Amino acid sequence: MLWSIALALALAAPTLGVVRFHCSQLVVERIDPLVEPERNPSSHVHQIVGGDSFNSSMDPATHDLVADSTCTTCQFSEDFSNYWTAVLYFRAQNGSYKRVPQLGNNQFETANGGLTIYYMQDAIYDQQQLSSVKSFQPGFRMFVGNVNARSIEEAARFRQLTYVCMDTWTSRAPEIMQFPDRPCKEGIMTAVRFPTCWNGVDLDSPDHMSHMSYPETGTFESGGPCPATHPVRTAQVMYEVVWNTKIFNDLWPEDGKNPFVWSFGDSTGYGTHGDYVFGWKDDALQRILDTPCIFNCPASAGKTQSVEAMNSCSKPTIVDEDIDGWLDELPGGYQADYGSIPI
Repeated sequence: MLWSIALALALAAPTLGVVRFHCSQLVVERIDPLVEPERNPSSHVHQIVGGDSFNSSMDPATHDLVADSTCTTCQFSEDFSNYWTAVLYFRAQNGSYKRVPQLGNNQFETANGGLTIYYMQDAIYDQQQLSSVKSFQPGFRMFVGNVNARSIEEAARFRQLTYVCMDTWTSRAPEIMQFPDRPCKEGIMTAVRFPTCWNGVDLDSPDHMSHMSYPETGTFESGGPCPATHPVRTAQVMYEVVWNTKIFNDLWPEDGKNPFVWSFGDSTGYGTHGDYVFGWKDDALQRILDTPCIFNCPASAGKTQSVEAMNSCSKPTIVDEDIDGWLDELPGGYQADYGSIPI
């Protein structure tokens, strides 16, 4: 994908309809109300951003993210959604593990980790952004990825989930589907792109994916049409997470094998995934999507807050366990799984 060129075009084009903003870290722990509701702790560690009403259940019938939140870690102060991913760990040559911290992304360097969110009507390098897209509705949630994937064949359905080995701070290419096989000077960026076609009926589905679809042919970037089963076109939600892997570059194994592992044990990178629970106030997101604008979209009158305010919103952990020290096993009892890759 033409990500580096696209970012430069976005910065230069004041009428581009692309929403880009950051959300600082809310909490890091083993909680997952989407895939494992009510389970405390959940199976593996996640890093979560957004509204501070995040908890282990979040039953859509009773939980109102807007009303129940007192603050949000997101730049848009009317966005109480929750966005989360698994957490990256470094595996030392003696077999112990250490959590890899996140960094504030480009233009958000003072943020407390977290991730950058995009809502796009069309491909980011399309300066017209003419497509009409529908905002998500209260109660909407979705998941993307295959936590069990350990090969490119198993991950092929989710080619929109990628990695960039950042040789410079603004590197956005080339994108690959597995962990980089060399030290990355500025860190590793992971990108998670969610499907963009909704069936128009269900706010969720048993697997948290079936109510959404990628285009029937082509891709979101190529303007492929939505299938008849999922006719409603939505904005593409995309996450960027910058992992501070550079602090481990001097510890890279002599055999050159990737030393990083997801918190659920995946050492290939193919199991990367993302979770999303919608929680924008009233019609704030639709107003932004309907406004020709760039990034934080001041023309939409969307309310924003400072990075300091974003960083001040946090949530105490519920699960009492060590996730940050040097560990003999990953939280939840996982060990590095290299799939069919020789160890």
